[in-house]
Amino acid sequence: MAKTGRDKNTKNKAKHTRLMTQKKNKKKSEEALRKERLKAIIQKANSQSNKD
Repeated sequence: MAKTGRDKNTKNKAKHTRLMTQKKNKKKSEEALRKERLKAIIQKANSQSNKD
């Protein structure tokens, strides 16, 4: 016997997918930012060691 009314759980699935995508994108951008900061620190350290 089919369920009447709106489809089961499609709203929650869409919301969950959106939230998980946001989470993945946030983590990716934070990793990229961290890499850039580390590169800057390493370059600064290398330039200071070359001066000495």
